[in-house]
Amino acid sequence: MRKYRFPVLPSFSVLTTGFLLIVASTALYAAQMPTSIVAPPKAGTAKSTPKTGSAPIPRANAPLLPSSFAGWEATSSKPVTDPAQEDSANVAVLKEYGFTDGLLSDYTRDEETIHIKAFRFEDASGAYGAYTFYRHSGWPREDVGTGAASDNNRVVFWKGNVFVDAVFSHVTAMSGSELRELAAQIPLAAGNKSLAPPILASLPRKDIDAQTTHYALGPAGYGGSGGVLPPELVGFDRGAEVVTSGYKLVSGPATLTIIDYPTPQMAASGEQAIAAYLKAGNTPQHPFTKPLQDSNQTALEVKRSGPLVAVVSGDPIQDDAHKLLAQVHYEANLASSFSGAGDTEVQKTAKLVVGILTLVFVMFLASLLLGFFLGGGRAVYRILRGKPVSAVYDEEFTQLGLRD
Repeated sequence: MRKYRFPVLPSFSVLTTGFLLIVASTALYAAQMPTSIVAPPKAGTAKSTPKTGSAPIPRANAPLLPSSFAGWEATSSKPVTDPAQEDSANVAVLKEYGFTDGLLSDYTRDEETIHIKAFRFEDASGAYGAYTFYRHSGWPREDVGTGAASDNNRVVFWKGNVFVDAVFSHVTAMSGSELRELAAQIPLAAGNKSLAPPILASLPRKDIDAQTTHYALGPAGYGGSGGVLPPELVGFDRGAEVVTSGYKLVSGPATLTIIDYPTPQMAASGEQAIAAYLKAGNTPQHPFTKPLQDSNQTALEVKRSGPLVAVVSGDPIQDDAHKLLAQVHYEANLASSFSGAGDTEVQKTAKLVVGILTLVFVMFLASLLLGFFLGGGRAVYRILRGKPVSAVYDEEFTQLGLRD
């Protein structure tokens, strides 16, 4: 009587099982991933309530300033679109920074008052630039918004694409926390409009005096904030932007000016013009600015790195000035250093897809290795025992032994 042994699953069946495991695991992985894109609620349905203790993010179309905060109540509120209504003396500066609209509000609480001017710009570069223009060098730093400083009863701060100038009738120990509550209600700009200027990442961090940093997008803002170079030499008409900051070096204070041009070719041309201007010295035809006249002439130096042109001035010794300048390097991924705003919905979705595909690829490789290990290992074992590779051809016979 002939009997057959049930064949063992070959490696192909193992691979099939592994593929099914991949599909099931991928579905489970996607189900457990946090939702990156939230569908808008259908008409007539309520929005989900935030978790207890989490602060809702102000919408971009929310009012620029709240009607009340920390016990302060607005008594007057005037929307403006003309920069002259915000600051008639610096209209050109506000236009350079991309002013779009603003709000003038007065708040009262008991017998105290706050006069607040809110400026909204096209993006965060304008808000930060306005903050550095109105914040004088040396003002103490405050913890409000993204950046803040104070001068007695006046506090200025910026957040996203909004700059705020607040004047208290009387400052108390709670004024800072009250303004933080105000800053939390300022609407946030969408997308990359809330990102700080990438040029800030080019400033060396060692020995920097951050409260002296100024950012300019035009000649009015640059000259008004004490720029080192003549504004016409910078090249604002060619799309240049400038950041200047003070440094506390051992041998003396220094000022670093970094100009960012649209292309390296423009930067090379700008470097040549600035180098020629500094080499010519203080002449009646091309007089030095006051900061350059007060500088150590041997410390004046210019350098280019990609689209960046850096100039060092001030009163350090030549060796310290050269070392400071040597720290300026252009990197193509500077913008990634200022990802203050979270990933966009597209980026979140892309990360989810990449994560799923990575998991599928890893598990597919794992199933291949498992199949080769189980199938190939069994085949080697059978060969070593002198049997065929596959068990399909194995047969067993029952012998009756009738010869005797």
